[in-house]
Amino acid sequence: MPAALDQLAQVSAPAPLADAVRLFSFLDLLPDPRGVRGRRYPLSALVTAAAASVLAGARSLTAITEWIGDAPTWARRTLGFPVDPLTGAVSVPHPHTLRRLLVRLDGDPLDRAIGAFLAARATPAGPGLRAIAVDGKALRGSRTATTPYITLLAAMDHDGHVLAQRQVSDKSNEIPAFQPLLSTIDLTGTVVTTDALHTQHAHGTYLRERGAHYIAQVKANHPGLFDRIRRLPWSEITLDHHDRTRAHHRLEIRRLKTAAFAHLDYPDARQALQVVRWRKNFTTGKLTIERVYLITSLPPGAATGVRLAAWIRGHWKIENLLHHVRDRTFREDDSKIHIGHLPRIMAGLRNLAIGVHRQDGHTNIAAALRHTACDYRRPLTALGLTG
Repeated sequence: MPAALDQLAQVSAPAPLADAVRLFSFLDLLPDPRGVRGRRYPLSALVTAAAASVLAGARSLTAITEWIGDAPTWARRTLGFPVDPLTGAVSVPHPHTLRRLLVRLDGDPLDRAIGAFLAARATPAGPGLRAIAVDGKALRGSRTATTPYITLLAAMDHDGHVLAQRQVSDKSNEIPAFQPLLSTIDLTGTVVTTDALHTQHAHGTYLRERGAHYIAQVKANHPGLFDRIRRLPWSEITLDHHDRTRAHHRLEIRRLKTAAFAHLDYPDARQALQVVRWRKNFTTGKLTIERVYLITSLPPGAATGVRLAAWIRGHWKIENLLHHVRDRTFREDDSKIHIGHLPRIMAGLRNLAIGVHRQDGHTNIAAALRHTACDYRRPLTALGLTG
């Protein structure tokens, strides 16, 4: 009886779409770390199967291999696994086969393929500048007694789609990885938001040469620049934007002011910005006031106060829409994976799943994973393999 049901599913399974954006086509140039001999399973089939399982909620390598092993025959065939010409059976890899591949797979080309796939299936951006946030995340569970944890630097548009990701060298920090990270992205007509760590002269010059604007936070780690901006007569400057929100048992008021500069010791800086935030917690009654200073290459009048405030606040979406989801929904920091390239590969597959679900209109990623896990057609359809 199970065999009959599987045959019925195979007959009723939809055929691959000819005009869909397919993940397969973006994996063609992915270098295969395996030897030429003994390649029984195509690289694209293995990576796509792993990606499909993560779209369905797989959090670990064990869960990935279990999802592949439980896949019906039609799904295995659609994924590209080899078919026995005599029996028609479709074999799947042993868990150790997939593990050996993912441990050795190069993360840079995989992340480029993921970014290109998400860009190809995304709705074309409307008029105006597109905002991109750059921030890093440490994979806490990848730390061992002899090696530090792995840090990944990501670029994400403010809608929640990861555009690029790069691993930070163990003996360095995020700063040298900034320009290589953005080198694979078309920055024309964009505004890049960063925290104070990336407020570097070289970064500002690079972004302007690539046709991008920037909004960069300034803190005391740049004392000269910070003091000059902080000492401006902000009390005499007109308010550009005011926002008041009440949520999560607190009241928050944000005020934005801008000041134009004829010259500032930072590449092509045209304006300084001050954001003052008042937060009152209704539970504790505590009131906090925070002042944040930023600089931007946008000239006066290029963006309204409302737009500037949205970009400044939107920078932290990379924490809420990406890092927080990977930690809480995929339990990334609980994962003890630390061998080879596997921590980064798993993070890249999670980025892919989050981006695909957001592009498909899901705001709750946990709910999207549960929905996708109910039917093998759903992750394959999302990756452009079935209709």
